[in-house]
Amino acid sequence: MTPTPANRKQRDDRGLTLGAPTVAAAVLTGVIALYIALVAFGNITDFGTNQQYVRHVLAMDTTFKDEDIMWRAIESRALQDTAYVAIVAWETVAALVLVTATVLWCGALRSRGGGHARARRLSTVGLLMLMLLFGGGFIGIGGEWFAMWQSKDWNGVDAATRVFTLCGIVLLFIHLPFTGRASAAPAPDAVPPHE
Repeated sequence: MTPTPANRKQRDDRGLTLGAPTVAAAVLTGVIALYIALVAFGNITDFGTNQQYVRHVLAMDTTFKDEDIMWRAIESRALQDTAYVAIVAWETVAALVLVTATVLWCGALRSRGGGHARARRLSTVGLLMLMLLFGGGFIGIGGEWFAMWQSKDWNGVDAATRVFTLCGIVLLFIHLPFTGRASAAPAPDAVPPHE
């Protein structure tokens, strides 16, 4: 078949366009999946390092030790370690969900319009899992309830804020209106720019 402008355009729509929203969604989801997979792997293979972090945060032993809030401290090693294992398990599940979502995004690149809804839903689940952990868990509970922000050595609020923000940006991006095609053409439901 001799290429004509019409069939060349048809082939281009099925090919990958580097700046396409689906490519960006796949890459962004994949980056977050890689990050949290490495975090989970590190917490499993180097269990003791962040175990100490969780123990100190929950014990509140490096805070200002204000009598009005020290009643919140959890000094039981069993409870501290249970919390840490739960965090690592949550990270591992989130990593698996986001790796699966990345695979679905990549599969959607090859199929014209198919699989995007599943990829978007699974990405949403994984990203919200991380936002709950880093926003609700580390920033809210760790940072405020256990006064982690007061610790010079065990303050993870800034790191948690970075992860929370990044996940939020990716979550917003994957929910922008695009048809899920691999082309860079705007979606039919996209709002045209104001002249």
